[in-house]
Amino acid sequence: MSLDTVKHAAETPDAGQPWKELGLKEDEYARIREILGRRPTGAELAMYSVMWSEHCSYKSSKVHLKQFGEKVPANDAMLVGIGENAGVVDVGQGYAVTFKVESHNHPSYIEPYQGAATGVGGIVRDILAMGARPIAVVDPLRFGAADHPDTRRVLPGIVAGIGGYGNCLGLPNIGGEVVFDACYQGNPLVNAGCIGVMKHEDIHLAQASGPGNKVILYGARTGGDGIGGVSVLASETFDDTKPTKRPAVQVGDPFQEKLLIECTLEIFKEKLVAGIQDLGGAGLSCATSELASAGSGGMRVELDTVPLRDSSLSPEEILMSESQERMCAIVEPQHVDRFMEICEKWDVIATVIGEVTEGSQLEIFWHGEQIVDVPPRSVAHEGPTYHRPFARPSWQDALQADDAGKLARPADGAELREQVLKLVGSPNQASKSWITDQYDRFVQGNTVLAMPEDAGMVRIDEKSNLGVAMATDGNGRYAKLDPYTGAQLALAESYRNVAASGAKPLAISDCLNFGSPEDPDVMWQFAEATRGLADGCLELGTPVTGGNVSLYNQTGETAIHPTPVVAVLGVIDDVNRRTPVAFAEEGQLLYLLGDTREEFGGSAWSEVVHQHLGGMPPKVDLGREKLLGEILISASRDGMIDAAHDLSDGGLIQAVTESCLRGGKGARLVVPDGLDAFTFLFSESAGRAIVSIPRSEELRFNDMCGARGLPVARIGVVDGEEIEIQGEFSIPLSELRTAHEGTLEGLFA
Repeated sequence: MSLDTVKHAAETPDAGQPWKELGLKEDEYARIREILGRRPTGAELAMYSVMWSEHCSYKSSKVHLKQFGEKVPANDAMLVGIGENAGVVDVGQGYAVTFKVESHNHPSYIEPYQGAATGVGGIVRDILAMGARPIAVVDPLRFGAADHPDTRRVLPGIVAGIGGYGNCLGLPNIGGEVVFDACYQGNPLVNAGCIGVMKHEDIHLAQASGPGNKVILYGARTGGDGIGGVSVLASETFDDTKPTKRPAVQVGDPFQEKLLIECTLEIFKEKLVAGIQDLGGAGLSCATSELASAGSGGMRVELDTVPLRDSSLSPEEILMSESQERMCAIVEPQHVDRFMEICEKWDVIATVIGEVTEGSQLEIFWHGEQIVDVPPRSVAHEGPTYHRPFARPSWQDALQADDAGKLARPADGAELREQVLKLVGSPNQASKSWITDQYDRFVQGNTVLAMPEDAGMVRIDEKSNLGVAMATDGNGRYAKLDPYTGAQLALAESYRNVAASGAKPLAISDCLNFGSPEDPDVMWQFAEATRGLADGCLELGTPVTGGNVSLYNQTGETAIHPTPVVAVLGVIDDVNRRTPVAFAEEGQLLYLLGDTREEFGGSAWSEVVHQHLGGMPPKVDLGREKLLGEILISASRDGMIDAAHDLSDGGLIQAVTESCLRGGKGARLVVPDGLDAFTFLFSESAGRAIVSIPRSEELRFNDMCGARGLPVARIGVVDGEEIEIQGEFSIPLSELRTAHEGTLEGLFA
């Protein structure tokens, strides 16, 4: 078969092409022909197909995402925002921190270990490409029913992939969540986040400027694994009638990535690169087109110089391959020799594959024959924009009218006790230590908080003890009931978790996981969630630095719950002032901060006890969230509190159980006036936290809350070896520990 060159394409306008098989729509193929003034070559078609995929182009979501930039102004901390590999914020003392969350959902279902492992590898390279040293990872996960056979297939492999890759890189895993729900049965969510640190002057951007500068591909050889990869897998709905796409799942090598990280950081230190891009989704198609598009000229690439693991790969396959552990750098000619020396030192393969040109086109050659001649912006940044139809689902009103208030409540203290044990031992509320113990949370020695704390926290300067905290949250049940409010509740909980640790929230990243955008119901959920998140960020003053959209998360007609996952990054001047969740000192006073209302829609209690989802989620008051955060941060900084835990899934009794078990100390609680014991224990009202206070600080703490107008109530004391709800019941910590800590091990060990 002769090579499909640019010249041949111009001479054979009517030649048939597999545009449909590559995931393109008929009008998209027509648009490509219009841009080029001819039919595309096979290589060009391959590039457009992966770069115009849903995963890479955001063609269904960008009309909604633009409000993150339009509504929410950058704050003083923002250094780099949406549009780069990851956002960057100023955390003081000359340091900048970059962070991002992305998805690797579909690959992880097909090949759990490699799908999850390469998700970690990809997000780490995004952080590295900004000029930062990666310092920690997080992993928000969603699985189907905990007792379903396929969950037992998928979960152990995904957890092993995350742990295996991250542990080999020597990166502590400091946060995330694990949620089980039948809606994720055929489509688990594997979101991965990373934090990196650098000095302000070390920030690097993805652009190729300067004619004559060399394009260097370095890292692993390009193989047949990952052809089309996540760019194809994440751009259509799973369907059992279609053939498996197992070969499209990338294969990772964390030891190669570790060499790549250290090699790249040394290259940065010597200031040898003018622009850099990691190779993730869409591989070389993405790296070359995005670098050229963001630069000032064109680019010429000799594709046959790319180092291969498989010599039989066609040009199209090389361009589409998403093989891992690869980077692309733009290097001035006088720095090339030193660049190559450093790569050789770290045993990293590096090859000059092209150069920046004075023209405006991305030109790619194969053994001297031109196979690509495209405007790079048309590939990288000017893909299709869809205004997908959306409408409030016909079932939404009935769902919201099915109020949880009608559900039978416990009749007495004995039934309350029974339901508490059932709740804290349920898969979603049980200890996740069987999973998190497979991760190294303390490697590098700078982790000061990690799971099961409210937020992960790492020290970034050993002299000043400057640190950063990060939390990720998202409740798909809340978002199913009301996507606008559900997205704001995810933001509020993540914000509250960071503040509860003592850190000041600065900015967010997000991973927006939804079903098929071709379904108007799903697009309404997406539009409402993005609107809610943008409005919430505006009120809290937390700009969106970047993120990820993952669509087509459904099997056949069954979509997942809308699941916006929000990561909040915060800064703390001195990590020694951090606030843990553990109640560790007997005699300390327990205070409940915020208002408790009868709010059970989407609650853990309604799910665990009644298998019910209906009604409205808890109300959101972001002004109150901001005030609560300020109180928690001030109290931590001034030494007024020894422990703090936000109240969210499972309500007060879940938080108290976790804090008591973490510290090995019991608690005696009194139901406040105006509340019944059931609402006191199980309500999921937002904007609340529980804190333990040394008696010497009680007056000062009360004065601060009173002056700021935050409602607080003294509800008990740290004491003994049981949790006692006065006048209702008591449960020994040993019994709670058995219920709370044995669930996942029993299911998956």
